[in-house]
Amino acid sequence: MSATLAKPAAQQPKKTARRRLTLAEWMLVVAGFLALVSAVRLITDAHGITSVGQTSTALRLAVPIGLAGLGGLWAERAGVVNIGLEGMMILGTWFGAWAGVQWGPWAGVVMGIAGGALGGLLHALATVTFGVDHIISGVAINILAVGATRYLSSFTFDTMEGGTSKQSPPIESIAQITVPGLSDAMRDLNDKHWFLVSDVAGLVGGLVTNLSLLTVVAVAMVPLSHWVLWKTSFGLRLRSCGENPIAAESLGVNVYKYKYIAVMISGGLAGLGGVFLAEVASNIYQEGQTGNRGYIGLAAMIFGNWMPGGLALGAGLFGYTDSLNLRGGGQNVHALLLLLAILLVLATAWAVWRRKLVTAAVAAAGGLLLSVWYLSVDEVPSQFVTAAPYVATLLVLAMSAQRLRAPKAVGKSYRKGEGK
Repeated sequence: MSATLAKPAAQQPKKTARRRLTLAEWMLVVAGFLALVSAVRLITDAHGITSVGQTSTALRLAVPIGLAGLGGLWAERAGVVNIGLEGMMILGTWFGAWAGVQWGPWAGVVMGIAGGALGGLLHALATVTFGVDHIISGVAINILAVGATRYLSSFTFDTMEGGTSKQSPPIESIAQITVPGLSDAMRDLNDKHWFLVSDVAGLVGGLVTNLSLLTVVAVAMVPLSHWVLWKTSFGLRLRSCGENPIAAESLGVNVYKYKYIAVMISGGLAGLGGVFLAEVASNIYQEGQTGNRGYIGLAAMIFGNWMPGGLALGAGLFGYTDSLNLRGGGQNVHALLLLLAILLVLATAWAVWRRKLVTAAVAAAGGLLLSVWYLSVDEVPSQFVTAAPYVATLLVLAMSAQRLRAPKAVGKSYRKGEGK
């Protein structure tokens, strides 16, 4: 009888794990995408979409979003939802500007990180120690940061020459670097508008021209976070707190300590993103300067499936679409409509091959709609150009929702000893 029962089970098809792409395959995918972008650029004559200036601007806009998202990653990998990233960025902008005006930009960087970490400490105190709902605590941090910085500005910046209650005096700029020779060579190649070669030159040129030292530090946080969280015993313990804190406690992990550390690092990274806005994106603190980038950083983290590399791609996507507001505007977004239409056609073919007919139908309808829109107008309205970053974020999150997997215990309350 046991053999009879075992036979149907043996005949059941085994679920095969999804194979990860190798480095060579990823390089082919990237090369194919760049070739497609280059073809669209030549067809539409929108050479600005891969220019050196476009890449440089996109990187500058992506960095604070990426830092906020990285902060969210640290907190959520330890099991704490950090909606308070926006408030921690606000604290970072104010403390960074306050110290930067008086003692120089690098002192501002240190104080901005400390200000964001202070917000993280408050969030950890509320959620970890007192068990406050993570969303409520995060929203409270955001509100508190707005009120606190406005109050502090009223008797600090308002008394300084060139400052007001809503903005600081100018801050000394952080040094920028340009790779001599390579920068000029890439710009010259980009100006020739050759197929693929000029596009690659524009990408490389934007990464080696007028690059702030703080940008280098910020970008280095991505591989550093990956190494710490996935390659060290400290990172393993921290991530275990976000997956199964009861099991982690049974193995001797001090769950409270790791959650506190993670949320304070989260706030520090968000604060660093705020400093970047005050000292690199501009050289002045202004009220409302963060512009909801903390929330967008959280969306980038979700898009990246709670992984540093994917998070960086999400931040880059938003930074690029946001940079279209500053360079090229409607013409460049019009060219991107054609690019998106082609990508949706390819997605339709892929979905049909995978026999996902509903997905294929949705992709085909979207591709047709974008094609009609592209052919019916010569330039996209300015209102859509402004909204493009947010629309792109929503579309990417909607398309990637099926493959997302958050840490199992994220957002759940935990009390020491509850597993006994």
